[in-house]
Amino acid sequence: MSKKIMILGASILQLPAIEKAKEMGMDVIAVDMNPEAIGFNVPGVIKEVISTIDAPAIVEAAKRHQIDGIMTLATDMPMRSVATVAKEMGLIGIDADTALKATNKAEMRVALQAEGVPIPKFFKVANEEEYTEAVKQFTVPFIVKPADSSGSRGIFEVIDITDQKLIKEAYSYCRPFSRVGDVVVEEYMSGIEVSVETLSVDGVCHVIQITDKLTTGAPHYVEMGHSQPTKYGGEIAERIAEVAKAANRAIGIKDGPSHTEIIVTAEGPKIVEIGARLGGDNITTHLVPLSTGVNMVECCIKIALGEKPDIEHKWSKGAAIRYFQQTAGVVKSIEGIEEAEKVSGIQQISVVHDVGEEVTDVISSGSRMGFVIAQDENAEIAIKDCYDALDKIKVVIA
Repeated sequence: MSKKIMILGASILQLPAIEKAKEMGMDVIAVDMNPEAIGFNVPGVIKEVISTIDAPAIVEAAKRHQIDGIMTLATDMPMRSVATVAKEMGLIGIDADTALKATNKAEMRVALQAEGVPIPKFFKVANEEEYTEAVKQFTVPFIVKPADSSGSRGIFEVIDITDQKLIKEAYSYCRPFSRVGDVVVEEYMSGIEVSVETLSVDGVCHVIQITDKLTTGAPHYVEMGHSQPTKYGGEIAERIAEVAKAANRAIGIKDGPSHTEIIVTAEGPKIVEIGARLGGDNITTHLVPLSTGVNMVECCIKIALGEKPDIEHKWSKGAAIRYFQQTAGVVKSIEGIEEAEKVSGIQQISVVHDVGEEVTDVISSGSRMGFVIAQDENAEIAIKDCYDALDKIKVVIA
């Protein structure tokens, strides 16, 4: 009899998990509030049109289907529903306390600080009055972010701390993105950003790969590229890995994945944030398998079902993704895709927002219109492959 796994989310982000679970011969129950979600189109998928944050309804559906495991991929808010179902049905998964710490940046900061994990100076504020008082404590640029948003939504950097108009604008921009109403104000960390992709099995955290990141910079810090393995070697890479493992322990991840974002500062690696799920932006679904041969999606499915995952590296190669450059307007034409696909090392080219669609400047992950992915003998060459391909793609936005 096939095992049954419930996957929270049926968007493009969760599609790799849905397809992999079907490939493994499992019965897949996909949950999404959008009845037209792409994951529902996978043949044989059992469709549950429920919001991924509606824990009571998800518990009812999970019990009705008598599932053997539950997971999500590359998105934070369903983690609380995962925790609720895992507790109700005695399944493998994070608990409610870990889910809160992994999805609320204020609670996360408090937990990390309590365990001595390196983090920036921060304040949690509940209203504009508290915000005004908190910003007075900074003598350096600071970041304002919603306590419980994801995908780079609502993030704003205040570079000039004497500019009162900018300070006020930062709160006004950020606050609507916070479901709970709280906002985190934290010290701007200067340095190179990386992320650490891990899998924990029976309480042991294994670092699978370290990813170098490229962002838009101020004010929104949207990620525009990733590459593996990291350019950092030796002692720095070891320190990055240790900080990520400490963060996993601090928020209580014992079984399952994590995606930890870190800035390598002059004082050493410091945590930006940690998610108790696989990294998005094709990092764990595409780049990790290309660079290491480890299929992290399959590993997560097995962990959720109480099985032992294969986390051994099969090879050491370079992998990279780069996103299209864009400006606000309507996409009039996209040419050169076929030529770009012929570039050495290119594995995939995807257009997310096609001809005829209106796009914005890059202000969040969802606003990016497309990307290219490459694999080569090392990260530097894979990055070059991406840029060679992007040079052949001509996008006209009016």
